[in-house]
Amino acid sequence: MTAIVIVGAQWGDEGKGKVVDLYTESADLVVRYAGGPNAGHTLVVGGEKLIVRLIPSGILRANARCVMAQGMVVDPGVLVSEIDAVEARGCSTQGRLFVSDRAHLILPYHPLVDSLREAAAADGTRLGTTKRGIGPCYEDKASRRGARLGDLRDMKRLAQLVSRSLEAWTPTLRALGGEPPSLDAIIEELTPLAKRITPLLADTSQLIDGALRRGERVLLEGAQGTLLDIDHGTFPFVTSSSAIAGGACVGAGVGPTRIRRVLGLAKAYCTRVGEGPFPTELGGPLGERLRSVGGEYGSVTGRPRRTGWLDLPALRYAARVNGLDGIALTKLDVLTGMPELKVCVAYDTPSGRTREFPIDEIATAQPVLEPVAEWSEPIDAARSMTELPAAARQYVELVEKETGVPVDVVSVGADREATIVRRNAFA
Repeated sequence: MTAIVIVGAQWGDEGKGKVVDLYTESADLVVRYAGGPNAGHTLVVGGEKLIVRLIPSGILRANARCVMAQGMVVDPGVLVSEIDAVEARGCSTQGRLFVSDRAHLILPYHPLVDSLREAAAADGTRLGTTKRGIGPCYEDKASRRGARLGDLRDMKRLAQLVSRSLEAWTPTLRALGGEPPSLDAIIEELTPLAKRITPLLADTSQLIDGALRRGERVLLEGAQGTLLDIDHGTFPFVTSSSAIAGGACVGAGVGPTRIRRVLGLAKAYCTRVGEGPFPTELGGPLGERLRSVGGEYGSVTGRPRRTGWLDLPALRYAARVNGLDGIALTKLDVLTGMPELKVCVAYDTPSGRTREFPIDEIATAQPVLEPVAEWSEPIDAARSMTELPAAARQYVELVEKETGVPVDVVSVGADREATIVRRNAFA
């Protein structure tokens, strides 16, 4: 078994881009298995930043082939512009990027519905979506009326599918004060994109299976985070796909027996974008300091992220539902110089105190916070645990103790090299 899964263990934005890019040094195949252009993965190499929303984070590694699997929803315009951006960096995608012909197409009316719904929602009912059309596209998929990327091979058939979907969405669009785009305009927009995309299409499940049978190292890259999972997240403030490790099997088309190891990503603190409960959220100067120092702004939307203390019960919950074998702890350097540090160790609920994450009572549960030692020494040059200040080492050890999961990776800066690797998931 040579497949590993890297999955977000919080509310997304845990630094998957950097960690996946780090592990792709040892990977032959990197597979994105869920979500769409609502997930921005930031890569910083040599001080230069590249944000990918659809293409797997391994694209900058010349040795790695990259797969966008059938669990994804794909905006064809975003995909082509991303390919152009990667190519402009001198990184060829030729023969390295494969796209599932069964992934679903995000069409122009999907983001339109998304935006109109958010605008029309009353206070307290907005989901805080990225307005990229992810939810409506998955709705078409669940309703069995979606168009898939393989349909780009036959524009006449695609027009029939789009017409059917557009007919279903038209009453909703008009009720929300919008007007549906014309079928002709949609097909005209898709035609040149289809010429760019169809050469990349493949049966990616078969491609991944072949790589596994040859003993190649396959990395399955998640999107969003555990607490945004459609089934296991803080419903209804969740995404529309499976964001946990088990979703890798469904989204990529591989059996669970092929997964060797699951690595969960977690920031040394917590952030959340958009609406929904966030019990350890910080306001005031401390919250703003985390946002400023950590650069906590959505890579897709640019929205400021909400910031808060590390939630250990939530991390234990993520360890359980994902079956984590290891943790990659990111942005530890952001906590350097904090005038105070706290972590959530338990929750007070109407039924009493619990060390579990009270996901069904999360809107009213009160976090139990405990102070931990701070440190002021810069840590970005550390490449081993012994080079960290004692308080920073203790922070990492606390995460291990409270979750029962070893911390395999500690990120101490934004750049690829600013990392302490204690265990390689492929080893």
